[in-house]
Amino acid sequence: MATQFTLHEILEKAIEREIESQLLYRDLSQKMKDPAARDAFQELVRQEEGHQNLLEKYLRGELKEGALGRRHVLNYKIAEHLDQPELSPDMELKDVFLLAANREKASHEFYLSFSRLHPPGEVKKLLEELASQELAHKQRVEFLYTEVAFPQTAGG
Repeated sequence: MATQFTLHEILEKAIEREIESQLLYRDLSQKMKDPAARDAFQELVRQEEGHQNLLEKYLRGELKEGALGRRHVLNYKIAEHLDQPELSPDMELKDVFLLAANREKASHEFYLSFSRLHPPGEVKKLLEELASQELAHKQRVEFLYTEVAFPQTAGG
C-alpha cells in the first residue's frame, strides 16, 4: 500500500532535497581541483537555489493557476526518490559524479511524476520545467563522469 502524503509534506520534502543538493554540490565544488568540475558544481548550487525558491513560493501559496490545495492528499510513492547512498570521504571522483547523476535522475523523476498530478496551469508548467532542468543537471554531471572515468590519452 502506498503511503499518503499531503501536498504540504511533499513540498517541504522537495525543498529539503533541494537544500541537501545545494550543500552537497557546494561541498564538492570546494573539493574539486579541476576548474571545470568546480564551476559545474557551483552552477548546480545556483540552479538548485532557484528550484528551492520556486518551491517555497508554491508552499506559501504564491502560485495559483493549477495549484493543488495545501492539504490535498496524494497517493504517491515518494520513498523511491529519497533513498540516496551516503557520500564517503574515500570515494573516487568518478563515483562522486555518478552519485550526483543518480541524485539528479531521482529529482527529474520526482518532478515529472509530481507534475502529472496537477491540472494544466502555472504550477504544472513549473514542475515540468524543474524536471527538465534536473535532467540537464544529470546530463552535465554524466559528461563530467565520462571525462574522469574515461580520460583521453595522449594517443587520442
